[in-house]
Amino acid sequence: MEREIIYTGDGSHSICVPEMNVTYHSIHGAVQESRHVFIEAGFNAFGRLARPGGLRIFEMGFGTGLNALLTLIESEKQNIYYETIELYPLKVEEAKLLNYSRILGRDDLQEPFERFHECEWDEGIAIRPSFSFLKRRDDLLTFETSETFDLIYFDAFGPNVQPELWTQQIFEKMFLILRPGGILTTYSSKGTIRRAMQSAGFRVEKLVGPLGKREIVRALKA
Repeated sequence: MEREIIYTGDGSHSICVPEMNVTYHSIHGAVQESRHVFIEAGFNAFGRLARPGGLRIFEMGFGTGLNALLTLIESEKQNIYYETIELYPLKVEEAKLLNYSRILGRDDLQEPFERFHECEWDEGIAIRPSFSFLKRRDDLLTFETSETFDLIYFDAFGPNVQPELWTQQIFEKMFLILRPGGILTTYSSKGTIRRAMQSAGFRVEKLVGPLGKREIVRALKA
């Protein structure tokens, strides 16, 4: 699969897959989108109230590692366990070209960002004492875990590209691995997606979206 590094509206990089006519992030700004959808709408719902034992996060779609990097910054406030799956990972050489640390004004983040991509699959590591990390090369359709989580970053390619990942059955699987009071946050607010989430048991909220997108969704498990 051919991939190209592109610049987005806030100066940060994203990845384009020409044959699929898809980008990994909003062309209006990769960093601003990830911050808005996953940190502000998701993490910060917990971040103001530290969870006993730390916050447990599952990310569907590791992609460039940007969501993990932004969450790593938040681990300066509380302990985090971060688990993610990705079926088609970037090459380490591709990841090293991405400019997130520079855009964030945090050159100290480059080394841990590269570790995200260089570390072995299916082997948990401590990126920092407050940030435990595990990545799995797996397909969400067949993914199984006995772990439970407080927060899910649902960052699959859009439903027009991967409709099989936006079904009621998938959201039922996500509902099962969420702890009571847990949150799933994602950028897609299509009516069919919201209804699939509701049928899976979630209470769904529409929130104001980032630049270039009117709305996003936050789904709650009572």
